[in-house]
Amino acid sequence: MAYSQITDPVATEVWEPVPRKVTSPADQFLPSDAIILFDGKDMSAWKSTKTADAAAWTIADDAMTVKPGTGNIETKENFGSIQLHIEWRSPVVVESEGQGRGNSGVFFQKRYEVQVLDNYNNKTYPNGQAGAVYKQYIPLVNACRPPGEWQAYDIVFMAPEFNADGIRTRPGYLTVFHNGVLIQNHVEVQGTTEYIGLPKNIAHGKAPIMLQDHSNLVSYRNIWVREL
Repeated sequence: MAYSQITDPVATEVWEPVPRKVTSPADQFLPSDAIILFDGKDMSAWKSTKTADAAAWTIADDAMTVKPGTGNIETKENFGSIQLHIEWRSPVVVESEGQGRGNSGVFFQKRYEVQVLDNYNNKTYPNGQAGAVYKQYIPLVNACRPPGEWQAYDIVFMAPEFNADGIRTRPGYLTVFHNGVLIQNHVEVQGTTEYIGLPKNIAHGKAPIMLQDHSNLVSYRNIWVREL
């Protein structure tokens, strides 16, 4: 029977499956099914990418701050597709310019970077500014707050998929909100976000979230994920 011939609204009601209950208190905005990666107290969910030892970044005032020279840090847990909330702050004292000013990055599966950079009145190449999918997608707008103010990324990452032969069968996708403003709208990740050269697509499975030590005193707080 064609849909145009349906006259009973009950015929198009779907009752299963029923979405599971997830709460999100108004005063916390922390979903009940979130995995907390940093609550301001310790870095037990993280390790050094450089040495595989405990993360050596500095903790103070409920935030963790890059300790230049200690290297990137990564989660001990591996993740696939996720919803990520992370807050970051560039140094209040402005030093340098362009890519040398408040530079860090959020890497999904250690391969796909959403850039962190102080782009408040700071010019650089747009596909490398704050909120860019590095060297791949320019943000729709610049939503940066002044240096020293806390900023938030809310990101949906859909992981790429590979078959048994190592061929990519589905690309990854990123949707990014910066301080509540949509800046990347379900963009197709072309592959690894390379500093030099073109993206690569080498088969992999779940992998850590990585935060970058780019020698700038960038701070992070309130980090949580929901697995999708």
